[in-house]
Amino acid sequence: MAAGAAAAGGGVINLPGMDEVWAALPEARIAGGAVRDMLAGREVADVDFAVPLRPEEVMARAKAAGLKAVPTGVEHGTVTIVAGGRGFEVTSLRRDVETDGRHAIVAFTDDWREDAARRDFTINAMSCTQQGELFDYFGGRADLAAGLVRFVGDAAERIAEDYLRVLRFFRFFARYGRGRADGRAVAAIAAARHGVRQLSVERVWSEVKKILTAPAPLAAVKLMRETGVLEIVLPGADVARLEALLERGAPVDPLLRVVALTDEDLAARLRLSGGEAARLAAWRAPFVLKPEDDDAALRRALADAPHEVLIGQSWLRGGDAAVLRARLAEMERPVFALQGRDLAALGVKPGPEMGEMLAEVRRWWMDGGCVAGKEECLARVRAALSGLG
Repeated sequence: MAAGAAAAGGGVINLPGMDEVWAALPEARIAGGAVRDMLAGREVADVDFAVPLRPEEVMARAKAAGLKAVPTGVEHGTVTIVAGGRGFEVTSLRRDVETDGRHAIVAFTDDWREDAARRDFTINAMSCTQQGELFDYFGGRADLAAGLVRFVGDAAERIAEDYLRVLRFFRFFARYGRGRADGRAVAAIAAARHGVRQLSVERVWSEVKKILTAPAPLAAVKLMRETGVLEIVLPGADVARLEALLERGAPVDPLLRVVALTDEDLAARLRLSGGEAARLAAWRAPFVLKPEDDDAALRRALADAPHEVLIGQSWLRGGDAAVLRARLAEMERPVFALQGRDLAALGVKPGPEMGEMLAEVRRWWMDGGCVAGKEECLARVRAALSGLG
């Protein structure tokens, strides 16, 4: 069919460039998450293909069709084909030869079921042809409809192949799970939880963020606590605090949810980015505002911290900050009008004297509720200069 694929009874995937990939690789199928989300009626932003061909043949076919082919992970069978202004990962069918809990040595195959059997969860093991024929070897479609996240085959074996699957289970449970979790999966995760310690901190943080980005992550986080995984990845986590934050209707922000969960210093341990570490530190700073504060106090607080920081702190504080939060959201952030060049124009030389004068005028501006304009601030400078003279 033109411009995409549709699975019977499911949604439709229609992304520019898909037809060009299929023209070069007619035996290819959409695989994994795109099929899952198509069947769930969710938006599909990225499409990955699987194909019963070796990567060198995939590249040769793509080039013969005039498409750019990049060997992004060719040792594991993945080639990225650029078509329609976007990249599509095309991965050769594989079977595992050897695994060590994180990485696998693979061999290529032309057996679709064998390839599906090495995937993590049944809902991720489906594939779909261009004509809309769905291949579901392990009951993924029924599991998706039931809200069941279930490992393909033996849960313990799947986890032993790659301990990242422990965290991926909670990620998919947070998004697709409904009701009681699969008992065999929960038991296997609890038994293998210490394998998570083998993962790089970057991968752990990446998965934790994805778990906490789910609209309703509480059930998954509680399950992490029950299996002992939460204490490993977020020591000292207090799920009740996260529950309170969610009940207050706080926005979906994984870092804000982490701050609610634990007081642990995670910046270094999880190697947060500079921006993430700064936000975490700012949200953990004392919330200086009180419900009875007037507008001048709010302006002073905003002069020292942006809306994001103060509003985030208000979400973490609790219900008595709701009115403050609404007032902050409606208030423009005041900006101190003077810069060094303004004082230089009045004859102040760069150096400690200029810095001290700027700081003094800013204190005066803050004390006055951050409402004085540039001319008033300059008048304050001129008065100080005349006093010095």
